[in-house]
Amino acid sequence: MSDLRDLILPGAVLARLSAANKRQALQTMAEALASAAKLDPRAVFDAVMMRERLAGTGVGEGAAIPHARLAGLDAPIGAFARLDPPIDFDALDGRPADLVFMLLAPADKGGDHLKALARVARALRRADVRERLRAARGSDEVLAVFTAPAHSDAA
Repeated sequence: MSDLRDLILPGAVLARLSAANKRQALQTMAEALASAAKLDPRAVFDAVMMRERLAGTGVGEGAAIPHARLAGLDAPIGAFARLDPPIDFDALDGRPADLVFMLLAPADKGGDHLKALARVARALRRADVRERLRAARGSDEVLAVFTAPAHSDAA
């Protein structure tokens, strides 16, 4: 399906996250990702919020990819949350996001950041992936969607 197994951290999958607003959702996700990766939660949150202030990270169809570069990482890592209710991430289609993939990449490896961001965007653009993520009943099922081998018919 989407084979993001090298990016997503199993301890940073939130199958159902209820948050009052974008800031609260990102803070909860930053804490989960920081805990799973043994990072400073404040540094993760601040980096993602700084990027979010530049422009919304909604990619449309109810998906968002908040992202940032962070010193101290060796490779890109990610967290995922399914938001209930959806929250506005300023997508061009105006649709609030319920599928949020938070991505962090090494500060000194811009190419790795862009490649990882493109991989996540490709996965979330696929209607079948979005449907499976919305249908998943728990963290294990969500993780299975992201760790399934990618089909060779990728665009």
